[in-house]
Amino acid sequence: MLDPAVRLRHLSAFVEVARAGSLVRAARTLHVTQPAVSKTIRELEMLLEVELFDRSRRGAALTRFGEIFLRHAEAGLLSFREGARSIQEAKAPGALPLRIGALPTVSARLMPLAVKRFLAEGLGAVPRIVTGPNAFLMGQLREGALDIVIGRMAEPHEMDGFIFEPLYSEELCFAVRPGHPLLAERPFDPSRIVEHEVLMPPPGSVIRPTVDRLFLASGIARPQRTIETVSLAFGRSYLRVSDAVWIISEGVVEADVAEGTLARLPMDTSQTLGAVGVTRRRTAQMTAALEIFLSEVRGSAAALAGHETAAPRLARS
Repeated sequence: MLDPAVRLRHLSAFVEVARAGSLVRAARTLHVTQPAVSKTIRELEMLLEVELFDRSRRGAALTRFGEIFLRHAEAGLLSFREGARSIQEAKAPGALPLRIGALPTVSARLMPLAVKRFLAEGLGAVPRIVTGPNAFLMGQLREGALDIVIGRMAEPHEMDGFIFEPLYSEELCFAVRPGHPLLAERPFDPSRIVEHEVLMPPPGSVIRPTVDRLFLASGIARPQRTIETVSLAFGRSYLRVSDAVWIISEGVVEADVAEGTLARLPMDTSQTLGAVGVTRRRTAQMTAALEIFLSEVRGSAAALAGHETAAPRLARS
């Protein structure tokens, strides 16, 4: 186990001496005296309990242990500098924006809280929220035009090269206007849904296969009068002036149902439960700003579920 007394100055001095091959040249580069560099190297060797340089040869020749330690010390210094640079960039007023793809599933429910919490961190990076069909957002993510996509997990064959982090699960909802004739039926007959216009997610959207499977499993005929849309504004507005049935993720209309501006048909949708989370490229490096944003997304998801702890939030320095 590495002695906690090993400090950044030990690594910096060691790497510079190894690169320069001389204590004197390393001291010039580090802007310290040669005895100070020699003392720092001796401290490091005592802490590691090995000799890093061969004192029997001229200059500063690495021992076998020194050669091994050099690889790790260089990687450690590079990681430290990258971390410091990422933090400075995140705090800078002209920081690059965070390019966030958000499916309608989370745009109305999770994103407002997550963005509000992120902005409270006072960073220079600005969230840039892009909403659209799943196929479009995943294509943008694969091309590098987006940093992450937040929404339902895509089909397995579309996840090659991606990592998915689940946040919570939700079902689909069959929403209608208050006073809709189907709400008064006892018992409720799901097959009568197709007698009305049905607002459905279009082919290629992440929840369309789930909708199709639900209709098939429930023995419901394919609706003859359909409107394919992912527009939340249109869905809400159209239900106010029609007897249409809107099939949408429950998180989108949760507040509407609670407020009484929309109602939910008593349709069994338990088999439509699906994970909502964060998708990112497997090989992509995360900036400090993106890590902080993801921390706020996790905290916001926990808050919506009613079991947030202090752990998801990053401590401020």
